Amino acid sequence: MPAGTIPTVKICGLQSVEVLKSIIHLPIDHIGFVFAPSKRQVKPDKAGELISYLKNEADHGVSVPLTVGVFVNPSKEQLTEIMAAAPLDVVQLHSQETPEFCQWVREHFQVQVFKSVSISRSENKIPTSAEVAAQLDPYVGSVDAVLLDTFDPVYGGGSGKTFAWECIPVYQEWARLAGVKLLVAGGLQPDNVDQLVEAYRPDGVDVSSGVETDGVKDIAKITAFVERVTGK
Repeated sequence: MPAGTIPTVKICGLQSVEVLKSIIHLPIDHIGFVFAPSKRQVKPDKAGELISYLKNEADHGVSVPLTVGVFVNPSKEQLTEIMAAAPLDVVQLHSQETPEFCQWVREHFQVQVFKSVSISRSENKIPTSAEVAAQLDPYVGSVDAVLLDTFDPVYGGGSGKTFAWECIPVYQEWARLAGVKLLVAGGLQPDNVDQLVEAYRPDGVDVSSGVETDGVKDIAKITAFVERVTGK
C-alpha cells in the first residue's frame, strides 16, 4: 500500500440492526455477516434485514459499507439460497474452495470474492515467494482480495488470536504483483491494530472478537478501532 493510504476497515460478525445503526456514521468500508458455523453465525433473513437497512440509508444519500458474507466450503445451492435472502456485495471464502469455484461465485452472483489464507500460530518458518506463488497463483483472476487469518482447527478462522506478522511481506509482494488486495485479520483489536498498520500497511484490516465485550459488539471498541486505523 502506498504511504499515506488508509487501509479499509471491515467489522465482521454483525448480528444486530441496533449495532449497525450505532456505527453507520463511522468510516467503515465493509460489514461482515458470518454464515459459516460460529457463535456469530447469522440467519439469512436477519442478514437480509440488515442489508435492507443499509440499502434504505443509501437511498437517502448516506454512504454505507459494502456487505460481506463469510462462508466455509459452501455449496452452490447454499450460496444461491442465501444470496436470494441476503444480496451481498462480497463473498468471503474460508476453506479449500478452488479457483474454479471462486470464479463461478464471482461471475454467477456478480460479486467480489475474498479468499482467506489460514496461517498457523505455530508457524516458525516464513514461506518463500515460490511457495506463496504455488499456493495462490491459481487464484489470479478469480479473487479480488486475499485475507490472511489465523488458522482455527474448528472454524478455519475467527480465532481471536494473531499469527506471526513476519509472514505478511511475502504475501504482500505476491498480492502487489497479482493486482490483488491484501487484507489482514486474526486477533486484531484497538490496542494492536495501529502497530500492524504502521509496520506493514496492508490494504485492509478485519476485526470481529477484538471489538466485543463478553461476546457482544462493543460500540466504544469499534469506534476506537476505526479511529486507530483511519485517524478519524
